[in-house]
Amino acid sequence: MPYPAREPTFLPLTVSAVGLAVRDSNDIPLARAAETVRLQAETANSAAADCWTAMLAGCDCPSGRALPVRLRELTEAIATYAGMRWWYGEGSVHRRRVADAEDRIAEAVRDGDGAEFAEAFIGYDQALATVIVGVRSRMGITTP
Repeated sequence: MPYPAREPTFLPLTVSAVGLAVRDSNDIPLARAAETVRLQAETANSAAADCWTAMLAGCDCPSGRALPVRLRELTEAIATYAGMRWWYGEGSVHRRRVADAEDRIAEAVRDGDGAEFAEAFIGYDQALATVIVGVRSRMGITTP
């Protein structure tokens, strides 16, 4: 029987921030975009956990090849949530942080470097959560 509390979590800030975004948004399109981010974050987190397990076991598994795709899908969902105009304009610094972290994760998977993998995921998680909080701030959404 799996114990969810013991499962590795690679996107805790993102999952928490987007959970609040889904809960607090009064704007239906924004709430739908946030829900898409939430679902993609859960999928990416699951793929990361599978990849991490394989790395620790010294195995090559399909999850290592699937993870970069899952991360791109999550990044695309974040871009949609943030708004493409902002993502490619004012938010380009955040876009580059996300892309750099994605690249570091892919490199760590290729190299089988668990330490780099974990460190890169911290940066990725922080970058995504920062975008989510920034959108909420721009929209005037605060959490009581």
